[in-house]
Amino acid sequence: MVDTKSKWEVELGRWLKPFLDRLGHKARRRMCPLYISGLIGPGDRKSVQPMAARLAPGEYDQLHHFIADGLWDAAPLEAELLVQADRLVGGKDAVLVIDDTAMPKKGDRSVGVAPQYASSLGKTANCQTLVSLTLARGEVPVMVALRLFVPESWTSNPVRLKRAGVPVEHRAARTKPEIALAEIDRVMAAGMRFGCVLADAGYGLSAPFRQGLTTRGLAWAVGIPRHQKGPRAGWKLASLRFACGPLMDLRSGSRTWASSIFRGTKPGSSANTGRRERRNIISPICRPRRSCARWLRRSKLDGFANRPISS
Repeated sequence: MVDTKSKWEVELGRWLKPFLDRLGHKARRRMCPLYISGLIGPGDRKSVQPMAARLAPGEYDQLHHFIADGLWDAAPLEAELLVQADRLVGGKDAVLVIDDTAMPKKGDRSVGVAPQYASSLGKTANCQTLVSLTLARGEVPVMVALRLFVPESWTSNPVRLKRAGVPVEHRAARTKPEIALAEIDRVMAAGMRFGCVLADAGYGLSAPFRQGLTTRGLAWAVGIPRHQKGPRAGWKLASLRFACGPLMDLRSGSRTWASSIFRGTKPGSSANTGRRERRNIISPICRPRRSCARWLRRSKLDGFANRPISS
């Protein structure tokens, strides 16, 4: 009878097979399952040496070489990840969530490390920040992209970039929304299927980002700052929490902006009950794109409009 450990290792090997086929090199195909088993398996210490001691005694050098010194192209693995993610959760009902993830770091030698807002800590701290794309459907999320954001304190210092070994093609300054749009183009070109793009206010406040989503023909819902100006000149939405685009006016068939109808009051305000009830309700003359509708309907139940959508 196969024990529990063997079962999960067999299942991991089955899941990893299409990725291992993309690695090509025999030694890499052998070391990759060991490294991933060490990361997700038992044991508190996840550095290379204790993982090698637990899983592959006497093979520390080979495992260390696989992680630290091996030179191989990540593009085939990234392409396979998109294929497998689409197979698992892709479709018209799937959403693509754009967000940040931060890795606190000490020192200043790691590429991109700078005082930045660290979402994992809830404050500004010395960290690396990465733009993440996650494909999700129902309760199942699959992260499909992570791209390092290089802040201005790095991109304005060519000597620092060269000393850290940053490739020349990655030394130009790019904003997080620009990185996100480039990654959206990449996953779309690979044929990954999703019905709506979601992002929090860190991306929603960027007009070029919102316009970029619309230009690509995507349905989207993003958080925006409370005092963001609306699409009409002079229209200031003091309590607006998110925008969605584009919507369709059922009477005229013309497109409109959801930000012109999500105008309600702030939670806890002294406004009358009727205005509070309208806070999270879409105008009856407008209907969101079907792929976004089920996300927006939740707003009547849990105040979805009043917290970052990506959460």
